[in-house]
Amino acid sequence: MEFSSDIERQLNGYGLTTAHILYRMPDFESVLQTYVWQDYDLAPDFPEMHRFLDFWQSKLDGPLHSVRYSHQRLIGPHEWRRVTGELRLH
Repeated sequence: MEFSSDIERQLNGYGLTTAHILYRMPDFESVLQTYVWQDYDLAPDFPEMHRFLDFWQSKLDGPLHSVRYSHQRLIGPHEWRRVTGELRLH
């Protein structure tokens, strides 16, 4: 599904997902590097994160060691209400 803005994504259930990825250096397998990935994603299936990790495993040389992630919905439909009037002050 395509969304025109981040606010539209959030209203449709997306939340901010942050993944802390540890991977092994291609030439020095005993050395671990870190990478932080962040995007809007849908819990609990996390299709965007899985798409990124699939890309990583198929296209990049550094094998994954571990992935830790956190997810937070920033806003939801219950936090919005329709305003029916407007009050103006000088």
